[in-house]
Amino acid sequence: MPYKERDINKMYFTMGEVTEMFNVNASQIRFYEKEFDILQPKKNKKGNRLFTPEDIENLKIIFNLVNEKGFTLKGAKDYLKSNKSGVKENQKIIDSLEKLKGFLVNLAKEL
Repeated sequence: MPYKERDINKMYFTMGEVTEMFNVNASQIRFYEKEFDILQPKKNKKGNRLFTPEDIENLKIIFNLVNEKGFTLKGAKDYLKSNKSGVKENQKIIDSLEKLKGFLVNLAKEL
């Protein structure tokens, strides 16, 4: 049986990694942390924020609502409170479609 690479899933992401993922300043992430109850990163003894994969998913949802769909912060908060499960399902669909798009773009480049 050939050797198969395992997918490495990180348990925690630093603030620097998160700001690179979303291409924003750390102050915006901290602001969203204060505004949205669903964001609750862990903090180490130094006070550095450590984001779980669930926090990353919640940030994706927030950025999608605010930046893509044009919700205000208050509107996004209200929408998340009323449709939490539906919003998470929609984000999973968006993520899978983005992966598919990336695959198709790479495939087109190779042809």
